[in-house]
Amino acid sequence: QVQLVESGGGLVQTGGSLKLSCTYSGLSFIYYAVGWFRQAPGKEREFVAAINRFGTSTNYSDSVKGRFTISRDDANNAAYLHMNSLKPEDTAVYFCAVRWFSESRLSSEYPYWGQGTQVDVSS
Repeated sequence: QVQLVESGGGLVQTGGSLKLSCTYSGLSFIYYAVGWFRQAPGKEREFVAAINRFGTSTNYSDSVKGRFTISRDDANNAAYLHMNSLKPEDTAVYFCAVRWFSESRLSSEYPYWGQGTQVDVSS
């Protein structure tokens, strides 16, 4: 049974930083790409960042490029989203997801999802 668990969310002031973690079980993580998505109240889920199975290719949305960094730790079956220079518009529930082999910006292409972790950025 595949299980993804996000952690690390919380309340932070504008300009602050957070590190989100996503841990996995039930799959051979080294074969899977990882994506981070977010969903704000009343809005659709949107792509944030993704990394391929080798960790050699990353992809970011324009809204977070230069502020967020995605990484993975295959030895510990984990992936991370380092978020710096946070803004109130980054407030959302953040989800990690995995898919076979290559990264994608499309949420529909990820079959496995975590339950999400809340990030609140105060102004």
